[in-house]
Amino acid sequence: MSPFEHTSPGSAALPVDLDEAAHRCLVAGFDGATSVPDPLKELVDRGLGGVILFTRNIRDAEQVRRLTDELRSIRPDLLVAVDNEGGGIGHLRATGAPEVPGSYALGVVDDPNLTARCADALAAHLAALGITASYAPVADLQHRPDNPIVRTRSFGADPERAARHLRAWITATEARGVASCAKHFPGHGGTATDSHHAVAVDPRPYDALQADLEPFRAAIAAGVPMLMSAHVVFPALDPNRPATLSRRVLGDLLRHDLGFDGVLVSDGLEMKAIADAYGEAAGARIALAAGADQVLVATGDLNITLGCRDAVLDALRTSVLARERVEEAAARVRRLAERYATPATTTTVATSPSEHAGVGLEAARRAVRSRGVPPAVRGAHVVDLFPPPHPALNWGGEDLLTEVRAVDPKATGTAVTGECADPDALVEGIVRRCGAAALVVATCDAGLHPWQVRLRDALLARRPDAVRVDTGLPEGGALCSYGRGRVSLRAVAEVLAGV
Repeated sequence: MSPFEHTSPGSAALPVDLDEAAHRCLVAGFDGATSVPDPLKELVDRGLGGVILFTRNIRDAEQVRRLTDELRSIRPDLLVAVDNEGGGIGHLRATGAPEVPGSYALGVVDDPNLTARCADALAAHLAALGITASYAPVADLQHRPDNPIVRTRSFGADPERAARHLRAWITATEARGVASCAKHFPGHGGTATDSHHAVAVDPRPYDALQADLEPFRAAIAAGVPMLMSAHVVFPALDPNRPATLSRRVLGDLLRHDLGFDGVLVSDGLEMKAIADAYGEAAGARIALAAGADQVLVATGDLNITLGCRDAVLDALRTSVLARERVEEAAARVRRLAERYATPATTTTVATSPSEHAGVGLEAARRAVRSRGVPPAVRGAHVVDLFPPPHPALNWGGEDLLTEVRAVDPKATGTAVTGECADPDALVEGIVRRCGAAALVVATCDAGLHPWQVRLRDALLARRPDAVRVDTGLPEGGALCSYGRGRVSLRAVAEVLAGV
């Protein structure tokens, strides 16, 4: 075989430059933290455009830096990315990453300078770890109370407010030499389905969708180098395919109407909205044909990534996928790599850099809203009701009781993370353990989880003097943190303890 060709068993060879271009269009997840798997090494050697890190790849800061250095020793222009939105999404917590509240809390404060400081803290830590791309910020607007996936990840429902915070975040991240990525185009906030689990549909008419585009317009105007697509069907834009696979959405709307010429990366193809309806491999081919520049396969199973790669190569061999489309996409990825693939700093990793100390807690404290809370609820029994961590998003597992006890050691409590077999017995046990102490009942997005509503209401029926806390979107509690990140829970704990 010519040194200028690559081939798969039983397949005709592709010119090496086209093979490399196809690999540029892939972003891969992988398992392991201490070494690079051989199949990933081969992908990187053949031109892989990027890798995405998850909690499964993280042990500590020095280990991550060794891993990113090893990846770049194979190919220096490899982009290394991570989901780094702040809030409860804590893939890098073991590295001493700065703790900042989620976007909704920052939108509540509505101080773009504070948002910039939080984004700067996150980006500086990424650069020190050798991570050069951040799949953040979220540009979706939070419209529906039954939306299960955007919620406190959004800056809110107001497009102008979201736009100014996106500009602040993107500008601060860029200043650290880290590529930001506004997501999920053209907006996931008008849906009632999590696209990790099924195809989501936004049924609103065309005119109603225009407000959702404003944050993306602002991000493009701010020079955001990447956008991520949504696995959402918008019948007013394309009744047949989700945005990730739609030429009307990615080509006509994003490229032509909005004028975006940066890198468009798909959301994870292993998400069921794509995997169940199309299959990851077909999804990769269709997304690239529709106008995506990179397709993301976040799962650690490299066989799925290799299947996507092979589907793209086969489509190129048979001209199902145009060579010109892949070359155009690869050229955008190369330009991105020229700007960001090499870390812009040689800063030594520090778990608590002094320049960023306290900015996240400051933001969380400013975000807390309260009404009718006693000056201090010390020695309370804290009941924290919250859903289990989302497997793709929340890896922290933070609880309010831990944060309350950090400022009030006499506090006691109960954490409940799902529906129990005997709720009446649970309520009786809580009331008995609480005794004469104050009772605090915290819920997280109870409207999405009926078991929380039942337990909360049963507790309030027994103890109408209980203090209600909302750790998700506001639902009538006396205190609201607008998120479950550690600093947000600590800020609520401080109010409860009167410190």
